[in-house]
Amino acid sequence: MDGFLLLVFGLSAQSQTKYYLTADRVFDGENIHEGWAVLVEGDKIKAVGPKEKIKEPAGATRINFPNSTLTPGLIEGHSHLLLYPYNITDWDTQVLKETDSYRTARATVHAKNTLMAGFTTARDLGTEGAGYSDVALKRAINEGIIPGPRLMVAGRAIVATGSYGPKGYDYDQQIMLGAEAADGNDLIRVVRDQIGKGADVIKVYADYRWGINGDDQPSFTLDELKLINEVARSSGRVMVCHAKSKEAIKRAVLAGAETIEHGDDLDEEIGKLMMEHNVTYFPTVSAVEMITQYRGWKKEACPILPTLSIKRRVLR
Repeated sequence: MDGFLLLVFGLSAQSQTKYYLTADRVFDGENIHEGWAVLVEGDKIKAVGPKEKIKEPAGATRINFPNSTLTPGLIEGHSHLLLYPYNITDWDTQVLKETDSYRTARATVHAKNTLMAGFTTARDLGTEGAGYSDVALKRAINEGIIPGPRLMVAGRAIVATGSYGPKGYDYDQQIMLGAEAADGNDLIRVVRDQIGKGADVIKVYADYRWGINGDDQPSFTLDELKLINEVARSSGRVMVCHAKSKEAIKRAVLAGAETIEHGDDLDEEIGKLMMEHNVTYFPTVSAVEMITQYRGWKKEACPILPTLSIKRRVLR
C-alpha cells in the first residue's frame, strides 16, 4: 500500500507540491532502513535518507505512514496491456472481434491499474493484433493525458509464417494474425518498419505451438534470428524472444537475444548457456498458472502443475 501512496503523489506533477514522507521502514531497492524519510517534489523523488539528513522544506506536506514500508516503483517485465484475462474473453475474440479503439480504451484502464498497483515501469511485449496501439498508449501517458507507468513497447511483434494464430478458420478468409509474419531476408524490412513505427524493443516468437502434435517447436532458424538481432542492435534496440522449447531458447541465446520470455523447458544446460551470454530470464510463472486454469485445470484438485514445477525448480 505504501508504494501505491508514493505513486499517487507522483500524479500531481504540475503542482510541484512538496511532500515529506516517513514510515516505519524505507526500502531503497537493496536494503530496508528504519528512521528514514522521503522527499517528493512534484513527480520526482528528490531525496531519500536518514531523517536527520533529509530536512523538511518549508511549506511541505508532512505525511507519516504507520506500520508501513515505503518502496520505489516496481518494474513489470512482461505485460500485455492490450489484452485482458481469457476467462473474461478468449484470445481469438479479442484479436478478431474487438476494434483497436475499443481495446485501447480498455488498455487505458489497465495502464492506470498497473500504476496504482505500484508498477512505475512496464515492458509491454506486443499488442496481439492491435497494431501500434501501444505506441499511442505510451505517448498518451508521457504527455500526461492518462495515468500509467513508463512503457517500453514492442508494437506488433514478429512471428514466422504459418506459426501463429488465430487458426482454425476457413482458408478462403484472410484472418488477421496476432503478430506480423515475416521470414528470411524480409525480416530486415519488417524489423526496420516496426522500429520506424515506434517499437522500443523487437519482440520475436522464436517458437510456437506448431509442432506436428501441437507442441512448441522452433519457428525461426538461427540465421533468421541473427538477422533480426543485427538489425535491432544497429538501431540501439534489443531483441527479446518468446521461447519455450530448449532448441528455441538455445537459438535465441546464440543469436543475441537480450531476454528469454517464458522458457518452459529451460534446464541447467540451457541456464548455463544463458549465463555465459548474459541473457535475462522472464519466467512468467503467473501467466502459465492462469492460462492453464482457463483451459480447465483445477488448482484445488491437482495442485502440482508440471510446467510450474519445472519453472520453480529452475528459479531455485
